[in-house]
Amino acid sequence: MSLAETANDNAVAARKGEEEAVTPPPAAPPLPVPLARWKVPLYMASSVLFFLTQGLGMNLITANIYQLQGSFSATTIEVSWLSAAYMAPYASLAIALFKIRTQYGLRRFAEFSIICFLFASMMNLLITDLHSAIVVRALSGMAAAPLSTLGFLYMLEAFPPEKKLSVGLSLALMNTLFAAPIARIISPSLLDLGGYSALYTFEMGLALIALPVIYLLPLTAPPRAKVIQRLDILSYLLLAISFGCLAVVLTLGRLYWWFEVSWLGIVLAVSIGALTLMFLIELPRANPMIDLRFVFSGANMRMAGLLLLFRFVSSEQSTTAANFYQQLGLLNDQTIHLYAIILLSSLAGGLFCAYLMMTRYVETAHVLALILIAAGAYIDSQSTSLTRPPEMYLSQAMVAAGAAMFLPPVMSKGFAAVLAKGMPYIVNFLVIFLFTQSIGSLFASSVLGTFVVIREKFHSNVLVEHILLTDPIVAQRVSQLSAAYGKVITDKTLLNAEGLSLLSQQVAREAYVLAYNDAFYVIFLSCLAGLVVLLLHLAWKRRPWQNGPEAVLAQS
Repeated sequence: MSLAETANDNAVAARKGEEEAVTPPPAAPPLPVPLARWKVPLYMASSVLFFLTQGLGMNLITANIYQLQGSFSATTIEVSWLSAAYMAPYASLAIALFKIRTQYGLRRFAEFSIICFLFASMMNLLITDLHSAIVVRALSGMAAAPLSTLGFLYMLEAFPPEKKLSVGLSLALMNTLFAAPIARIISPSLLDLGGYSALYTFEMGLALIALPVIYLLPLTAPPRAKVIQRLDILSYLLLAISFGCLAVVLTLGRLYWWFEVSWLGIVLAVSIGALTLMFLIELPRANPMIDLRFVFSGANMRMAGLLLLFRFVSSEQSTTAANFYQQLGLLNDQTIHLYAIILLSSLAGGLFCAYLMMTRYVETAHVLALILIAAGAYIDSQSTSLTRPPEMYLSQAMVAAGAAMFLPPVMSKGFAAVLAKGMPYIVNFLVIFLFTQSIGSLFASSVLGTFVVIREKFHSNVLVEHILLTDPIVAQRVSQLSAAYGKVITDKTLLNAEGLSLLSQQVAREAYVLAYNDAFYVIFLSCLAGLVVLLLHLAWKRRPWQNGPEAVLAQS
């Protein structure tokens, strides 16, 4: 290269440097306009409405599994397919919805979501048998997934940016706890009015109320961006198949029993295979839909562990205690006051956690939550067959308050860390959250349900060993039980057989009570183990030598 060409290149580079020096920096994005004060309670109420509309659709079935057997002329296992059909698409759809919302706009997303949910609610009124109900419940699960997102967005919209991840997120997560107790409170009255159709006429009414909210109270729309790639569609479909199949296995596995039907193993194999294919597609991609290396990083695994612990211990109330009441023969109309106390305790725990989120004692919420849930679970582990809802008011109130306080600090810290890395990482955060909450909830319920069945068999065998007709106490009890049929059964052998049958029913009931006590105690031990690990972690974070010898000398 000649000297003239070199000098010319240097001159061009100098002119470019001068142009870059005088080019003004890009303008900062405009600050969000503060919401008018009179609109704040409206947006908060709208958030509660969206969470209830979505949550009641899921919990009205769960709360009335036994009552709906007559409506569909089906067994408990067959009616449980309604829950499985709902959870299969719901477990993963929020991941796709985030990208759809980002690419096509929040406004279109909100309007389309509520219209789809309203259509699915109307379809419930056309159900004629169990098969059509299962199809409609699957559509309802797909349509309900966007509503929980709208519930979060409306609650966050009500707060300024500095409070969105503290107070706003805490109150939004508190709202997710309201649907389960409300479903059990209102179910008896709705079933008296019209059975299954009355339940979902109520859901359709909520959807009709929510429809104008989308238009009257618009959300602040973030800028659109083209984020959907072709391989994203294939990766999501594989993930949806995997999560959906896993949801079906976890919902129905303990009912059909894990090794009794071959199709459970086939569905589980499909789930594992689809997830493996998704991993193989995503790992080599330069811009993956799910950054698996980030998802499986140490910090995210610790967060996932905390979220799974929360799901496991909070299932003390959502599934274990509810099944315990049903085993004792208590229906929803006999537990209305109990669930009203649970609802108020969730509200109190959520508000107290929101207060802690504004102070420097945020991590105290975890400790208090685990202590409350552990104490409640230990009290419940002392139950008997004579235990009734009034004896469980205190314990269940403690569990409800603890459950409302556990999740917000974990979510706030994790979401803030993801936002610091950039918007593309939100999808990865959603994968962790959905897996630990949707799939994690089903996993906790199936594990504890399986544990109860195994322990019931153990206690039943132990109790039966001591039932001998040569024992005068046993013979007296058989005689007392069979006396009720003495006027209609004259054959003494048949009369004794009837007495033995009634005694075996009592033995099975006592065995189930002991099994549920074991489950409550396992949850108590899990809370204690989590509390010990959490306290050690907090002590390690605050160790005096982490900032060098100067910090140690300053403390001494």
